[in-house]
Amino acid sequence: MTRRLKLLAAVTLPALVLTAALVPAQDIPKALETPAEAKVPVRLDLPAKNFKEELPGGITFEMIYVPGGEFLMGSPESEEGRNADEGPQHKVIVKPYWIGKTEVRWDEFDRWTKNQDVIEYPAKEPFPKTSDALSRPTPTYEHEDYKHPHEDHPAICMSHHAAMMYCHWLRIMTKKGYRLPTEAEWEFACRAGSKTAYSFGNDPATLGDYANFQGNTEKDDEHQKGTTTKCGSKKPNAFGIHDMHGNVAEWCLDQYDAEFYKKSPELQPVNKPTDKKWSHVCRGGSFKDNADKLRSAVRLSSDPKWMRKDPQSPRSIWWLTLMDQIGFRVCLPVEEQKDLIGLKPMVTKKVENDPID
Repeated sequence: MTRRLKLLAAVTLPALVLTAALVPAQDIPKALETPAEAKVPVRLDLPAKNFKEELPGGITFEMIYVPGGEFLMGSPESEEGRNADEGPQHKVIVKPYWIGKTEVRWDEFDRWTKNQDVIEYPAKEPFPKTSDALSRPTPTYEHEDYKHPHEDHPAICMSHHAAMMYCHWLRIMTKKGYRLPTEAEWEFACRAGSKTAYSFGNDPATLGDYANFQGNTEKDDEHQKGTTTKCGSKKPNAFGIHDMHGNVAEWCLDQYDAEFYKKSPELQPVNKPTDKKWSHVCRGGSFKDNADKLRSAVRLSSDPKWMRKDPQSPRSIWWLTLMDQIGFRVCLPVEEQKDLIGLKPMVTKKVENDPID
């Protein structure tokens, strides 16, 4: 090193150290990968009845009160079309909660994805700003709504992580503990007291009254046959919940485990999600599925192949390029179960966690 460079280093380096020391620690950006915990009540002091939630901009959605109780989860071996991961049938107890009357509509989802003005992050609990953990989805690679109807129709094609992040945003906006339903909560709400293949019975002959599915999907004025229908346009089940069968398959909170029923606890079972991008559970079947895939007990595991057309490396953590039949609905427990308190999304872009095949 020349004498000139040595002199420059002797002057510059201490100055840089001094400058860094003068900057308050909280003002130095940190490469956060997951959002901070949303502070919400563990137990909600709300009347045990249905209610309407309102988002900024006048967007509303309805929540149906589910009293909880005991039921047999899974399907009996005698059920036609049964898959091995639907058993063994086992007793489960769920505590009271609310669940969305319909699937989350684009109207609601757009309030998160498109409107910066409605974000109210707590100053001391910032959402991440790094490219690996954006607080809202990047643009889609296909048509914005995947060429399906938009207004009053279910939001589709988002990843499990995106659904989790929407719920996290909803927690911050409402100060309530919104999240995805567990598999047990989803099935209890779907069955609505029934023990049959569908919430209305075993015969799929009348399924079209309750569900939008392959074989009965209707063509509207603007879209071809084989698409989503407006949320709530079919008959509800006995709890007053719409589209639990068909329209779009719905994300549940759980990591998928084909053997989970063999070791599932009786009270409030959940296979808690982790930072793994795959695999998670979808329920209910969709407009692309045949009747047997819409049974109350059917489980679907997410698969990396759902994103094989994504040109990114690593692939998006927000959108599924090949599954325009996936959506979700929200759940709100009266009292959160202990192992889910402080729940937050944890997925980040990791090449090793995103296999191609």
